[in-house]
Amino acid sequence: MSNKLYKEIPSVQDILKELDNTIPIHENFALKLVRAQIALFREQAKRNELNYNRSELIREIAKRVNHQSQSTLKNIINGTGIVLHTNFGRAPLGKKITKKIADTLTGYVNLEVDLTSGKRGNRLDHLSDLLGAITGADGGIIVNNNAAAVLLTLNTLAEGKEVIVSRGQEVEIGGSFRIPDIVKKSNCKLVEVGTTNRTHLTDYEKAISKDTALLLWVHTSNYVVKGFTKEVPLMELVELGKRKRIPVIADLGSGALIDFNAHGLPAEVTVQETIKSGVSIVTFSGDKLLGGPQSGLIVGKNSYLKKIKSNPLYRALRCDKFTITLMDELLRTYRQNGVSKINLANQLLMNSQAQLRIKVEKLFVQIKPSIIKKWQIKIVESVVEAGSGSLPEEKLKSIALQFSGSNSDLQNLAQSLRLRTVPLIGYINRGKFYIDFKAVLPNQFSEISKALNEV
Repeated sequence: MSNKLYKEIPSVQDILKELDNTIPIHENFALKLVRAQIALFREQAKRNELNYNRSELIREIAKRVNHQSQSTLKNIINGTGIVLHTNFGRAPLGKKITKKIADTLTGYVNLEVDLTSGKRGNRLDHLSDLLGAITGADGGIIVNNNAAAVLLTLNTLAEGKEVIVSRGQEVEIGGSFRIPDIVKKSNCKLVEVGTTNRTHLTDYEKAISKDTALLLWVHTSNYVVKGFTKEVPLMELVELGKRKRIPVIADLGSGALIDFNAHGLPAEVTVQETIKSGVSIVTFSGDKLLGGPQSGLIVGKNSYLKKIKSNPLYRALRCDKFTITLMDELLRTYRQNGVSKINLANQLLMNSQAQLRIKVEKLFVQIKPSIIKKWQIKIVESVVEAGSGSLPEEKLKSIALQFSGSNSDLQNLAQSLRLRTVPLIGYINRGKFYIDFKAVLPNQFSEISKALNEV
């Protein structure tokens, strides 16, 4: 080790003095960051690679620690085109809704107080009737995600007993959510019927025994099987359940509350249609097509909902005041014939290619000609996925900006846009970089032109 270089390494106190207690985080975390940076430069000194003098090093470490002390969670611009992007928190939330719930949640809230009687209430009372009215069910329950909704329902209604599922419906969702695993963790016995591509009603009938507690129907929302296939219609399965006095549970996954086909999007089975089929319970996600916060919703018949609410597992899986307040506001965006504009996820999904083109053309003229020439930027038509396994059969039409360059240049461009104060995330495909506008919020277009003019 070079003694000369080693002497340039500042002490922890030197850095803390330079920072002068300006970092708005716990002192122990600041100390951890400082020590990590000092250790990094000490290794450089050992390799004779240190290119800073002592005063420069103090400023550089302080600068890095300041940067690292900031929250890693940031508001970003989603230029991937995927509206329900799992890595970006799925359904985006609009400013009007988040502002309204911020006003409601400041201070205290009557989460479990009945203001009329003054007695203790139930947190589910804020949502149950509204959820039931919208879906056509008796009422509803909210838990922290759809996996929890399925697990809680199965454990309540079939613990230690058999649950019959078609092999063609043993889906796997992103993040290792597998129907067979959820059934097992619910402490139920999985009974598989049919084959991967064909299941008949007789397969269910033959599998029913004195230990059968549930028939589970799973909507394969994240993939499509075509060709020589056969699936038992839900209504037929419900009729079988009635004859055998066995409840039928339907897991819808994405959980559409409106007719998307009527709004120019691919058709998706709705919660209302599923309830009308006569099933006992329906489970679905709150942060996909519904457009709300991460949550799982359970709707259906009161006799089963009461049992589910009384399960001790419910307390472990229940939602807090933030999620319940957000979901209450999201449900209020729905109407009989559609959804209001403040439901941001649904509005982004419904934006047509023609509407997006007009906005992108206005943005394009704000980009410096030198930048357009350097990256050979073009406005191109694109197709994207809804995301999170929703609407899997068809792609959605969109508009994107296409950038050309060497692979290393495009990688550097993508990184520089990601590292902005307001990160802009696009994607590279077949040697081109794209910023797709399907999932870009209305107020973010000007930020994109600003970002491109600065690269």
